[in-house]
Amino acid sequence: MSHPVDPAMQRILGAMKLTPRPDFRTMPMDEARATFIAQQTPWAWCPLPLAEVRELTVPGPAGPMRSRLYMPEGQGARPVVIFAHGGGWTFGDIDTHGGTMHWLAAASGCAVLGIDYRLAPEHPFPAGHDDLMAAIAFVRAGGLGPVADPNRMALAGDSAGANLALGALIGAREAGLRMPDTACLFYGCFGPVFDTPSNIANGGGDYLLTTEMMRWYWANFLGPHTPQTAPPACAPLHANLSGLPPLYLNAAGLDPLLDDTTIIAQRLAAAGVRYTLDIWPGVVHGFLRLARDLPAAQHALNAAGAYLKTFFNETKTS
Repeated sequence: MSHPVDPAMQRILGAMKLTPRPDFRTMPMDEARATFIAQQTPWAWCPLPLAEVRELTVPGPAGPMRSRLYMPEGQGARPVVIFAHGGGWTFGDIDTHGGTMHWLAAASGCAVLGIDYRLAPEHPFPAGHDDLMAAIAFVRAGGLGPVADPNRMALAGDSAGANLALGALIGAREAGLRMPDTACLFYGCFGPVFDTPSNIANGGGDYLLTTEMMRWYWANFLGPHTPQTAPPACAPLHANLSGLPPLYLNAAGLDPLLDDTTIIAQRLAAAGVRYTLDIWPGVVHGFLRLARDLPAAQHALNAAGAYLKTFFNETKTS
């Protein structure tokens, strides 16, 4: 599928190309992460009102995880969305993705909890997976207090975070645990596959994320595993998807990872799992973080918020 570039997206790409983009693969990791945060945090914008933004920690397998709760306006215990940020499992935090979580909370009416899970390559799979599972257990046990309903829970994540979210559903199912009720998976990377048509069409460097960067990200995340030996929760593209809850899928038309989402959609359909798929034409991987200047990102966040609001209104418990 080929899409013309969205005009607002084209303006953003043009402005970005005026500044040389560093090759993170050649930089010391501390410097690369600091550079990534400096690049991304200025985009963390949302004009929508919230009742509260609260800093907290969530207990994890390796110690407390820095976390942040975005509370929408309104009364009563709210459904909870646990958000895993993107960044190739190597970069990012609750600051770089603060605008996305803020917008999702305001648009959905759900409490959104973001966590700083452990990053690769120092902490390859299953570290981030285990951290997200710990956050699920924390919320399920009532760790957020009376403002949150532990019986109405969703996961969400973008890119690498979408991988972790889908992997957590698979992990919960395999462990016989109660799964979250749904998940919003934004332009996810679901398997170490680099020869798809979308990689070939979009992964050469014109649209920010490249196929070569994805190879590096996957090597960081896989650690001792190979693409052929990756566990199902690490590479959901090759997992058994039966028995999963309904899912919301979002994809970008100019993304090397577009086919990750379309293939997952096909496999969900074959497994009898309900899903909603929105493909946003003319925008690149990571476009939700550009909502400050990109109307398509604002529309996409509103669409995801509407999905969550409708879903939890239809399944509201007494």
